[in-house]
Amino acid sequence: MGAQPLLRAQGVSLEYRTRAQTVRATHDVSFDVYQGDRFVLLGPSGCGKSSLLKAAGGFLAPSAGSISLHGKAVNGPGPDRVAVFQEFDQLPPWKTVKQNVMFPLLASRRLKRHEAEERAMHWIAKVGLEAFADAFPHTLSGGMKQRVAIARALAMQPEVLLMDEPFAALDALTRRKMQEELGLLWEEAKFTLLFVTHSIEEALVVGNRILLLSPHPGRVRAELNSHQFGMHSTGSPEFQAAANRIHRLLFDEEAAASGPVAVPNTAPVPVEAPVAEPAFTRRAAGAGLPLAGYVAIDALPPAAYAAIDETGRRYAV
Repeated sequence: MGAQPLLRAQGVSLEYRTRAQTVRATHDVSFDVYQGDRFVLLGPSGCGKSSLLKAAGGFLAPSAGSISLHGKAVNGPGPDRVAVFQEFDQLPPWKTVKQNVMFPLLASRRLKRHEAEERAMHWIAKVGLEAFADAFPHTLSGGMKQRVAIARALAMQPEVLLMDEPFAALDALTRRKMQEELGLLWEEAKFTLLFVTHSIEEALVVGNRILLLSPHPGRVRAELNSHQFGMHSTGSPEFQAAANRIHRLLFDEEAAASGPVAVPNTAPVPVEAPVAEPAFTRRAAGAGLPLAGYVAIDALPPAAYAAIDETGRRYAV
């Protein structure tokens, strides 16, 4: 039996209700996140990727489907899932850097004060802010504040680290540096990451697996591997080809209109019959495909990514 997913979303639809209307953010989204994954939710603004992150954190209940952690339903927030957001004001301004990192450890009663201080200083050092442990947030730059937020989250040793466009508000140079530092932290700690972005390049750099979501309401268009990419490959032809292919999957209406295309080693989708959801697998399995059934971006011909269903452009990958 293969490894079981740490976090699983099954047929998740999310809705926001007002007196006047009900707005559906996502429709029938399914994905699995495994231990040590750097799983990226990628899509245009309004596709519901941040809503999915909130649902994984237990802050938003699905209107249909379910989200589970270790096989148990997620029914609310918990210290096993910790979030880092893009806003710089997520740190209590009256607490120093060290006090900010210590706070959730003490509030959750996980550690005694001296233990919390020791762990906080460990992660503060890991993000390069040891000299600023006694500084207050208003004295820090945006990038430094995000480092504190990451240190605070990792100090909790969560089952899943949730990051909602954490570098979106940073300048380009700082953003690149933070992406690199996040990768180095993962190499050391091998934490499980669920990361939201609308940047194709960032998704390829940060993630080892990427879930592509259609415009509102968000549906799954493709699930791709990106483990072969990183900061070292951003200028390579392979990286640019992968970015272009993802862009086509997200935005190319001609590809979406081309109709179902069979994927190698999977059952073809009947063209003549209406396609029920979900109509076909988004994963191809077979000899020569990497990572036990997950297809690397360049493992299939471009036509294989054009298969769609009639209800939401769900690409077979």
